[in-house]
Amino acid sequence: MTSHVDQVLGPADDTVSFVQPRGMFFVTVLWVVAAAWTAILALYAGFSFLFGVRFAPADIVTYLELALLAPMISAAVVLVALYRRLGWLHSSVHGLDFAATGRKAVHIPWSGIAAVGLHGWGPFTELVVTPVSPEYVQILQSRGLPPRTRHRGEEVSYLVDIGLMSPGPEVLLAELHRRIPSKV
Repeated sequence: MTSHVDQVLGPADDTVSFVQPRGMFFVTVLWVVAAAWTAILALYAGFSFLFGVRFAPADIVTYLELALLAPMISAAVVLVALYRRLGWLHSSVHGLDFAATGRKAVHIPWSGIAAVGLHGWGPFTELVVTPVSPEYVQILQSRGLPPRTRHRGEEVSYLVDIGLMSPGPEVLLAELHRRIPSKV
């Protein structure tokens, strides 16, 4: 059942979709895990050396193999686990529909959006959508965890990761400015 706010007449083909390409997601997870894993291996090797462990050439090769293989396997496991649940966003005449990676989808009509803005940088950029009131928010039935939210006092905002979305965050901001120019 839709509320009166959602009953808008308009073209059905007015939807603009933003999705996270799986390849970009994989590469981003890969370099984040690789950076963390390499730092952990370096600390472990450093402390081992300080406490008297002497490394043979075979040990160095083992550490290099671990530095290369563990991030690749970890990124592949994360991608397989989230393969069909990567973040997305649809902007249509009816409102904004979005889901963060691994989360349930949310629908907010244009009249129910108080403000939108970006937070973060690069691949970690998030869109922050603040509704006028909780009555405008409709959490859609889908698989996943509850939507990502940020609470500031009585205000609840919904977050969606858009840093890796295609087209990029600049195009998304232009689309949101086209739909709701006074709230972007």
